[in-house]
Amino acid sequence: MDIYQHFREEERPFIEQVLSWQSDVDMRFERKESDFLNPREQQIVRAVMGTDPDLKWELYGGPNDPERKRAIIAPEYEEITEQDFSVVLLEATYPDKFVALEHRDVLGAFMSLGIRREKLGDLIVQDGMIHIVVASEISDYIRMNFTGIKKVNVSFQEKPLPSLMKSKEVWQTKDSTLSSLRLDVLVKEIYGVSRKNAAMYVDAGQVKVNFKTVENPSFLLETGDILSVRGKGRSRLDRINGMTKKEKYRVTTSKLN
Repeated sequence: MDIYQHFREEERPFIEQVLSWQSDVDMRFERKESDFLNPREQQIVRAVMGTDPDLKWELYGGPNDPERKRAIIAPEYEEITEQDFSVVLLEATYPDKFVALEHRDVLGAFMSLGIRREKLGDLIVQDGMIHIVVASEISDYIRMNFTGIKKVNVSFQEKPLPSLMKSKEVWQTKDSTLSSLRLDVLVKEIYGVSRKNAAMYVDAGQVKVNFKTVENPSFLLETGDILSVRGKGRSRLDRINGMTKKEKYRVTTSKLN
């Protein structure tokens, strides 16, 4: 079976990366741990690894079923536990009575350190507290260098993973019928804008799919894709539930409120 036919052409490099991990573990009998993967990448890992009888694999990024997870691929005879994952929780507090910080503020400050996004897992900002799940190999660097967000001084300290806050964010689910799975059609439906404005957002580079900017309004979405529109928040195509008699798509989407 050709695994590539089930995914987009632009996803080929990541598929090849997973196949390379698989081959290396198989030949060297040494486990491999990935960086943090977004949900679409996790879906690819599941598809590539399948039920390989010679290897074991697991995904983990902390408690509460986080969105971003690391993968470990290991020889069949090894056990993989949550403690095997190189994942650390860092915590900082800020005076929320005097300053308002949002997810994007913290993420922007993190990225300004020159660290790749793949080294960061889930990030929660609420009630005057910041929790970031990071790759353990950069934990010391972050604690030494991540000291300010929007002119607010912060100091990150390592905490036990089980103390990770549970996000208060709520995904609001909606069932819809769509003429197609084009990006501009989904943006129109989810964000309540006109088809013309949806296309304008895409053309202007204000829309991301799976954390990558997409500037093609006709880009076709698939189950599990995560969307974000600048200034309007994140959403997700949860399920494609089949077709109507008029050949329209029945879908379930969610938007983060």
